[in-house]
Amino acid sequence: MSLVLIWGMRLPIVRIARMAGQYAKPRSSPYETVDGERILSYRGDNVNSIDPAQRRPDPQRLLAAYFHSASTVNYVRLLLDAGFADINRPEAWDLGHVRNPEIRREYQAIVNRLTDALGFMEVIGATSSQASALNTVDLYTSHEALLLEYEQALTRPRPKALGEAPRSAGARKRPYEPATPPRKALAPELCDWYNMSAHFIWIGDRTRQLDGAHVEYFRGVRNPVGVKVGPTMEPAELVRVLDILDPDFESGRVTLITRYGAGKIAEFLPAHVRAVQETRHKPVWCCDPCHGNTTTAPTGHKTRSFDAIISEITASITIHRELGSRLSGVHLELTGEHMTECTGGSQELSHSDLPSNYQTFCDPRLNYEQSLDIAFKIARVYECEREGGSP
Repeated sequence: MSLVLIWGMRLPIVRIARMAGQYAKPRSSPYETVDGERILSYRGDNVNSIDPAQRRPDPQRLLAAYFHSASTVNYVRLLLDAGFADINRPEAWDLGHVRNPEIRREYQAIVNRLTDALGFMEVIGATSSQASALNTVDLYTSHEALLLEYEQALTRPRPKALGEAPRSAGARKRPYEPATPPRKALAPELCDWYNMSAHFIWIGDRTRQLDGAHVEYFRGVRNPVGVKVGPTMEPAELVRVLDILDPDFESGRVTLITRYGAGKIAEFLPAHVRAVQETRHKPVWCCDPCHGNTTTAPTGHKTRSFDAIISEITASITIHRELGSRLSGVHLELTGEHMTECTGGSQELSHSDLPSNYQTFCDPRLNYEQSLDIAFKIARVYECEREGGSP
């Protein structure tokens, strides 16, 4: 996916995976009804079980989450070292899943140009290094920092670099201090605090209250952080969140992950962009086209439409361009497996296809083929932009 995006956009890509820590699930209600019985809601595997008989919160699951996260990170390192991300692997370019002949020709044209370029680079020796960007990638981890008890336990101090300029006085009262400080505590003015459970963490749309514990925690860590921005957030509230999390106006310190839905983005995104443009903040704008486009199929399955996802992405690109801003990221829920949880795409999956391989316990995910479809679609939009045409 990232190679196709690089080709279309002619920009480097930062790959951030929502894994190795995403075991908590925000819920709108503490209870749900299953088979006519009112029970505790499923809050993710690090709290309780999807099994209705095991809904009582179990603190041992927090330890299990930590060890599963560590195992996941080590497994990814092993895959990358073994050449899993080597773009010269021929199976990466199999377009047999594309049913529409016209779309297949369009995708194949991009693949042909990519493989021609790679072949040329191999001839001139540009791919000879084992450390080549064509053989491996940098992959960062991320998750929604929902359970603060878990995040707090993995927050650590780091001494500031010699000569590092202090941040604005008054904007932050003090660094965040976990309940169990290190054995030899550093003076607050000599250290910064980092969340070591992931490279990048974000605040969800349900936990971004200005006076809430999540915003308070996030303002005290130095990781790059994200904030989900939905239809319920007022422009003035968005500016206030940025003022709290980014008092020194650091470029890229905060990523704004917008999630409206294809039918609402034109109503809400422009006001949010204009409000930020009137400040000195320079956040990264990222589109989450999945969470606002979740529906229930006639089969009873929770699903998402590929067309709605693409519609929100392209609308976001257009709105940012018209306002002199730029969409710099896309936040997708996907799997590398051949699931049938979202409809549409080049496989032309319908609601009747969902039961054939529907495995998610939480939100529906784009499958391997649909994820690649989205990369091709985005690449095509930016390719047309470079060439002065319309997608």
